[in-house]
Amino acid sequence: MKSQVEQDGIVTLTSEAADSLKDSHLWNDDLRPTTKAEHSWGGINFVTLWIGMCLVIPSYTMASGMIALGMNWWQALITIFLGNCIVLIPILLNSHAGTKFGIPYPVFARLWFGSKGAHIPTVARAIVAAGWFGINTWIGTTSIDALLMKVFPAWQNFGLHTAIVFILFWALNVVVGMRGPEGIKWLAMIATPIVGIASVALFIWAIAHINGLGPIMTAPSKFQSTGQFFATFFPALTGVIAFWATLALNIPDFARQAKDHRSMMVAQAFTLPLTMTIFSFIGIFVTSATVVLYGQALWQPVDLLSHFPTFIVFLGAVVIVISSLTINVGANLVAPARAAENLWPRHITFAIGAVITGLFALVMQPWYLMANFQNYIFGFLGGYGALLGPIDGIAIADYWIVRRRHLALTELYTRNGRYSYSSGFNKNSVYALIVGIVIPLLGLFIPALKFLWDNAWTIGLLIAVGVYSYLMRSDASLLKAGEYEEMTVIMDSSKTSKDMAVQMVKQGPENIG
Repeated sequence: MKSQVEQDGIVTLTSEAADSLKDSHLWNDDLRPTTKAEHSWGGINFVTLWIGMCLVIPSYTMASGMIALGMNWWQALITIFLGNCIVLIPILLNSHAGTKFGIPYPVFARLWFGSKGAHIPTVARAIVAAGWFGINTWIGTTSIDALLMKVFPAWQNFGLHTAIVFILFWALNVVVGMRGPEGIKWLAMIATPIVGIASVALFIWAIAHINGLGPIMTAPSKFQSTGQFFATFFPALTGVIAFWATLALNIPDFARQAKDHRSMMVAQAFTLPLTMTIFSFIGIFVTSATVVLYGQALWQPVDLLSHFPTFIVFLGAVVIVISSLTINVGANLVAPARAAENLWPRHITFAIGAVITGLFALVMQPWYLMANFQNYIFGFLGGYGALLGPIDGIAIADYWIVRRRHLALTELYTRNGRYSYSSGFNKNSVYALIVGIVIPLLGLFIPALKFLWDNAWTIGLLIAVGVYSYLMRSDASLLKAGEYEEMTVIMDSSKTSKDMAVQMVKQGPENIG
């Protein structure tokens, strides 16, 4: 029986196949494959998505923090651009799977970890998202707190003032997040132009107060040798890559709605590196200006706001709060909420998943992560880059090398199907993950191998690709020659609707519906 239809490189379930899966414990309305009508995102939608996600305060702090580490403007900018070009590769490769088969990240993970084993990569992604949720909540908290102290000086004498603001702002993020992906669209439409305008205004302010670009363009780095530079460059590069390593995994959550592969890939390929580089230059330039003006690198926007009049502090706090709220709901709630749903699809909703994410964010102690840039880029970003690199490698190897973009869509939702492996776990992916984590981890404990940890994401990804591809070379879950064609109606988009109906009847009358 034909269970899926492929047209223009996009695969959807037949109506009969979809109906047969609705009682499966692996199926719900959020996790099911998208229908042909739901593939509605054009290139412009991916452009606005990435602009909205790039124009956020963490992007600014990551770039400006490199000045605090001792880089000059062009060293920091090259690091940012190169890191984003590298992470763009897995983003595009994993996007293809989401677009072709219309599946979200937790279901995609079933393909390579198994129906139960998928909880390993989805929970790993969720933990990182919870960390980001906490960081963005803390950024918004400190902005609101700074505003209150500026307007009401007595506020800072109240011992728990920051904690009170944090809990209230945390609750606001969770409540907005519970509204689901539809709320994200409107938030992004509001936040993107506001943050963009505020960034340009800050750039103009910096130019005006240091009399042009000259002082910044000629400022030297603090590194006295190439070796000193590379000792900071490689961990910083890993931090830049890790910044989007989370989206490189769950990009199918968005790509599953793409109209076609070409517009989706072209839009992302141009928008991500260009937007990040331009916005990073603003962060780098303004932070460099603070060195000239105040004698130290103020890499956090809140610290810079404290030097402005009350009205500017108010406007800045509004911008930061809107930005923090937008990125939290858009990038940091979708993946963990979906992961929670995947744990118990019949009982856990997106809203419950949002609450779980918020609670876990408290455990991550964002106030510590943001205490200084060393914690942020070498601790948090570097640490989860080492975890997510091998997972990215397994995903890419499975879809592109092992299965060559062919899979049985219904089996991802079938109890004890071919992608359940042994008791729901694919041991080969577990082995590849362990090896991909342990080898870079040696660099933390053996000084001579420090380069392994400094490049943990890249090395872990490459190791996992090799190990997983070797272990899966003859796995029983792979489709045999001709099996994909037996289960798939291959549609020719050049034919008329009447011609396609006739074609479906010839390939199996059960596919009309």
